[in-house]
Amino acid sequence: MTVIDGNIASLSDNELVARSLEERAFFGELVDRYQAKLGRYIARLGVQDPDDRDDVLQDIFIKVYKNLNSFDQSLSFSSWIYRIAHNEAVSWYRRRKARPEGYLVADSEAVLALVSDDDLDRPEERFDRDIDAALLARELEKLDDKYRDILLLRYFEHLEYEQISDVLKIPVGTVGTLVHRAKKQLKKNLENLAIKT
Repeated sequence: MTVIDGNIASLSDNELVARSLEERAFFGELVDRYQAKLGRYIARLGVQDPDDRDDVLQDIFIKVYKNLNSFDQSLSFSSWIYRIAHNEAVSWYRRRKARPEGYLVADSEAVLALVSDDDLDRPEERFDRDIDAALLARELEKLDDKYRDILLLRYFEHLEYEQISDVLKIPVGTVGTLVHRAKKQLKKNLENLAIKT
């Protein structure tokens, strides 16, 4: 490698893509940067079995490597790779004619914060802060796919609206609308649960 190993980490994604096209060894750094993130993302999309997840991840990185030449470096690499991950997870389900196994919600506090926003100061809008992750996962499963995908990308993968727009191939304005509607629907579902219990 022409870059001292310690300096590889300081390269941007796009710089790594350019270097990967010249020398394969740089592609390993891209894999290292995205493997855990994409693994969590496809698990949240429902690919829960570790062996299946590894297979999907391998397919993602093979597709990324094969298409690296066609990546437009004026765009965000992270959006591009998340779009590939999203499409590969959907393709995996189609090939198996299976339904997603559920949505992994490891951090119920993050979801409660996203649906409650500024309403936490008002008692009538306060949520039970100890909600269990399995219950929250069930409520996410009840949402339409378009809402679930938006929430996963925005609040669990921490992507910006522009990146989500690139991943899902929808206008940025639509992303904002869907985020608002998804939060509203999830909030309503959680409130209805509180009323029933």
